[in-house]
Amino acid sequence: MEHVEQLPTVETAKKLGILPEEFEQIKQILGRTPNFTELSIFSVMWSEHCSYKNSIVWLKTLPRDSDRMLAKAGEENAGLVDIGDGLACSFKIESHNHPSALEPYQGAATGVGGINRDIFTMGARPIAQLNSLRFGNPELAKTKWLVKGVVKGIGDYGNAFGIPTVGGEVFFDDCYNTNPLVNAFSAGIVKAGEVARAISYGVGNPVFIVGSATGKDGIGGASFASEDISEKSTEKLPAVQVGDPFMEKLLLEASLEIIRTGYVVGIQDMGAAGIICSTSEMSAKGEHGMIIDLDKVPTRQANMKGWEILLSESQERMLVVVEKGKEDVIKGIFDKWDLHCAQIGEVVEGGRLHFFQHGELIADVPAHDLVLGGGAPQNHREYREPAYFQEFKKFDINSVADVNSAAEIAAVTRHLLSHPNIASKKWVYEQYDSMVGTANRSTNRPSDSAVVRIRDVERPNYQKGIAMTVDCNARYVNADPFIGAQIAVSEAARNLVCTGAEPLAITNNLNFGNPYVPEVYWQFVHAVKGMGEACRKFSTPVTGGNVSFYNQSSDDGPVFPTPTIGMIGLMEKPESQMTLDFKNEGDLIFLVGQPKNDIASSEYLYSYRGVKASPAPAFDLDEEFELQQAVAQLISNQLVESVHDVSDGGLMVALAESALPRGFGFEVATQSPYRADAFLFGEAQSRVLVSVSPDKQAEFQKVLGADLKITHALLGKVTKEGFVVDKQTVISGAEAKDLYDNSLGKIMS
Repeated sequence: MEHVEQLPTVETAKKLGILPEEFEQIKQILGRTPNFTELSIFSVMWSEHCSYKNSIVWLKTLPRDSDRMLAKAGEENAGLVDIGDGLACSFKIESHNHPSALEPYQGAATGVGGINRDIFTMGARPIAQLNSLRFGNPELAKTKWLVKGVVKGIGDYGNAFGIPTVGGEVFFDDCYNTNPLVNAFSAGIVKAGEVARAISYGVGNPVFIVGSATGKDGIGGASFASEDISEKSTEKLPAVQVGDPFMEKLLLEASLEIIRTGYVVGIQDMGAAGIICSTSEMSAKGEHGMIIDLDKVPTRQANMKGWEILLSESQERMLVVVEKGKEDVIKGIFDKWDLHCAQIGEVVEGGRLHFFQHGELIADVPAHDLVLGGGAPQNHREYREPAYFQEFKKFDINSVADVNSAAEIAAVTRHLLSHPNIASKKWVYEQYDSMVGTANRSTNRPSDSAVVRIRDVERPNYQKGIAMTVDCNARYVNADPFIGAQIAVSEAARNLVCTGAEPLAITNNLNFGNPYVPEVYWQFVHAVKGMGEACRKFSTPVTGGNVSFYNQSSDDGPVFPTPTIGMIGLMEKPESQMTLDFKNEGDLIFLVGQPKNDIASSEYLYSYRGVKASPAPAFDLDEEFELQQAVAQLISNQLVESVHDVSDGGLMVALAESALPRGFGFEVATQSPYRADAFLFGEAQSRVLVSVSPDKQAEFQKVLGADLKITHALLGKVTKEGFVVDKQTVISGAEAKDLYDNSLGKIMS
């Protein structure tokens, strides 16, 4: 008797993460009940991770255009902006949170691999990497295990792949105890005429899978990333991919070489959802279909089922569509690099994808209906203001005692300099190779953002550089998502401006809890609104990025809403670069920007005073914009010796970070009518610390005062040693350096 496959039911659909109403929608699209393979295809393609079904309606409100934008936001493998001289910068940030929570080493390593593939499938050669990492309480054994695994995974993969890790951020809070956040950023450079697209068209054009063989690792990874972490999550370890950086290096060179032939119609990284994602997204964009023979896919395990091959997220693989007749050229290049290059199908008329195995049609689905912007759901979720929001606003600074003595200022200073959120991340970055490629301009020149030289073989003396940063204070966003997200964009721009660069555009990684919880979705909606407003103010459009929902557990609840901002800027010439370190004894120290009696959401209030409920720090977007314009003018007029933004830890931490690199000290005075704790440790925004040579003081003050009308104040001067506040020595330089440099390493060991 012939075996007939039993068709899935609504219960099957639920187990695959498909809602009953979505199951009905799929049946309408197909005109029949899907088989298991087809339902599996819809389950991954309609997962949050691939379809953005609960976020796209709000993402569409973000500014996505500028004169420099060369690729439509979210429509290619990565963002692309014009940097002049026939060159473009491709950059993107993505999360690998859920895999890293279960298997931190491979979770983080494959996050690095995936983001770099997004860059080189654009035709761009990666030049630098950043990362933004969030972990739980650093005293917990589990947290230490996660930190060590993630950092080693990033270091081992990035170092072997040969791309420098040039900066990033690490933040600790109990809300991340179960759900760490691992956000990886990469940037690369491409000639304007060598950009590749993620598209498929041209009837009869061959479709190739290239790179590694396909295995069972990572199956269902996109669906796994679209659900809460729970005790049962460890059963989903196969959903964590395994990376091979040496294979990726070969794939990089082979991919760039085939793109240079001009014979590549389209190319896409096989990241989330593997073969089905690449075939459907490329086909939908090119308004064509494909016939794919899964028997021709090189596999690592025997007897893999069709749905396993389609959904596998094995790493270091690409889908490539090539001009018909050029197959041998492409195969020859991959043979040279000793990589798999198998023709698995061809482009056909119409918009349907036909997948065959063992001579049988196992799935017949319309590409358009699978993808973001096509038939995938676009949900308007319910949202409501969390009860805590108004409670946080009731915070009264007068309920907290001020610091009233040099001894107490010293105690707070020691606490902050040794706190893992503020202390040097040296223990982390010393595990990364920041100098491979010898293009890093900030290793020995500490700046508020990383700066990487652009290498151009045809122009050996080419001077331009790319500045880049990743920023987000999630505590601020939790306190007020609208203001907190504005601050995240503003601080990223401020870091670039303080380095002497012109901000160009952003990529974002939106990390939130479960979107079906109205209070979580409220955080998301207001963060997107705040981000959009700030991006419009700074003319830094959103080139794309990643949404990571379901960072939530039954034990800890949702993580702080964490919309990480990756921003790039253009550095026209090396001499434009400004550093944060004090240069000379006797230089004058100025605070540019308006101090405020504000300690809200500061590290001082949160961890030293133990007050968790307070609003976001004082912030005004117009004031921030004017400050950044002024700082850019001071740098271009060469009126400042050092520039450092005042952010986490407040003014005292900024002073320490400027003094320590060259072993200097400082003497400063607090100012009335401000409380000492607000002046020294408050995190009110739109303030920048600068040092000025005495012979430039008059011109400096004229530009800021008479010309720009920007508030500024002389705080004191750079000294040979020691941190002195109001004529009292707070801490010696040696003790400050030891606390700042070594505290995180001591916690981790």
